Amino acid sequence: MTIDDVKMGEILAPGSEKEQENREKRVRSKFWSTVKKAARSVPAMEEFIAGYYCALDKNTPASVRGTLLAALAYFILPLDMLPDFIAGFGFTDDVAVMLAAVSAVRGNITDAHRAAARKHLQEEEA
Repeated sequence: MTIDDVKMGEILAPGSEKEQENREKRVRSKFWSTVKKAARSVPAMEEFIAGYYCALDKNTPASVRGTLLAALAYFILPLDMLPDFIAGFGFTDDVAVMLAAVSAVRGNITDAHRAAARKHLQEEEA
């Protein structure tokens, strides 16, 4: 199943400041538990985590934060286009959304965000 450009645009819309605040709260509360569930089946997890750190960085432009928070909010939803519990396919749509968001804002994800992501993954492996 693919997500067409119209649907992708709707998902990644930064939204209002209030929507961004609500998304940030949801993302902060559920991101790490979703990462643990998805880690084995999601390629580019380091880039997703770097996106998380970028989204929470107050120095990141608001529109970039909004796009990333929208994608991260979609990522943590257990029931979306493909429910996350479907073995082998559940995170496929989440990966597509996250990759689109990260690609759109790649220039705003800094070396510091990527270093924080690598550090987190290394600590998880230890």
